[in-house]
Amino acid sequence: MQNWFKNIGPGPLVAAAFIGPGTVTVCTLAGVGFGYALLWAMLLSIIATIVLQEMAARLGIISQNGLAQAIRSEIKNPVLKTLAIILILSAIVIGNAAYEAGNISGGVLGLETIVGNSNVDMAGISINFLSVAIGIIAFVLLYLGNYKILQHALVFLVILMSLAFLITAMITKPNFSEILNGVFIPKFPKDSMLTVIALIGTTVVPYNLFLHASLVKQKWHNESDLKFARKDTLVAVVLGGLVSMCIIISAASIQTQDINNAADLAKGLEPLFGSFAKYFLAIGLFAAGITSAITAPLAAAYVATGCLGWSTNMQSKKFRAVWIIVLLVGVISASSGIKSIEIIKFAQVTNGILLPIIAGFLIWVMNKKSILKMHVNNVKQNIFGIIILGISILLSLATLNKVFQLNLF
Repeated sequence: MQNWFKNIGPGPLVAAAFIGPGTVTVCTLAGVGFGYALLWAMLLSIIATIVLQEMAARLGIISQNGLAQAIRSEIKNPVLKTLAIILILSAIVIGNAAYEAGNISGGVLGLETIVGNSNVDMAGISINFLSVAIGIIAFVLLYLGNYKILQHALVFLVILMSLAFLITAMITKPNFSEILNGVFIPKFPKDSMLTVIALIGTTVVPYNLFLHASLVKQKWHNESDLKFARKDTLVAVVLGGLVSMCIIISAASIQTQDINNAADLAKGLEPLFGSFAKYFLAIGLFAAGITSAITAPLAAAYVATGCLGWSTNMQSKKFRAVWIIVLLVGVISASSGIKSIEIIKFAQVTNGILLPIIAGFLIWVMNKKSILKMHVNNVKQNIFGIIILGISILLSLATLNKVFQLNLF
């Protein structure tokens, strides 16, 4: 057990990144709207996340490079290289900006449950001062580079919230046969497609692939460490996925279809905490929001610097410039008056659309012997990877079709 704790890597960080306010919100909405019917989407998400994150970890350890750096070095054609870099930068930076707005908005949802409405009028413009405050906190922590100490405390708070949902799921005395049915028999209830995409997008987070590959090489440097990285990834992702499932199960007992704020979301916790539910969830949502508000800009900075051949040192000016832009866009979006739930859902759907782009790049790189030598994907890993890529493409096409049908753009 002591050796296991000694060899904990970035796996928990990856799990903490996807168990953010978006996960709490989307899983709650899935449970409220469709009961146990979409649990299969979470199972699919867990499997896909394990497969893809293992690839990212293996790449980081064997090549001692991040995913963006590997792609940049392996594409020899200058035109293709430029197009690939533009595509990746657009996908991750824009996606993370949208995701950042959701992270900050999730934190605001939690705090507003305690302090009330936080909008103030300045020169005729309504500004959410809590969004600005969370942005300032994230800025200071990232700029100083000492965010890890506070991050551990925030991850602890997220774990407390996760335990609450685990216990609540049991207290609600769910029908286990219906749960098994929902987990292993895929169903698409009416109007559930965007929720399915959101569930996958909130778990298989594209930027986590880049973040994992960049961070894992700081923890491990030898081929013999692969077994520790795989165990670290497996345990963290499985536990995170189970927590997400428990949120869906807990939310299935909520008797209202109207979820607009943290007080509504807290109804999933009421069987355990009663009237204190909203305060506990407020702390958890704030913790989840600010933790993810740090990892999203950090991942974007690793991607940009890796793609453009810049220094990946967190203290470098260019590295800082990238995360500052992503953080600023997130704060402005979150302060614009758009309903917080809508921002979070949009961010998750965006990540679902971007997933096949990033997954395709990852699978391609994982078959390059020039980078991984004997540790390239085997036949089974490629089969799983291609299946996951195919499913993500189909889901993305379905999402685009749905979006255009609804005239959202």
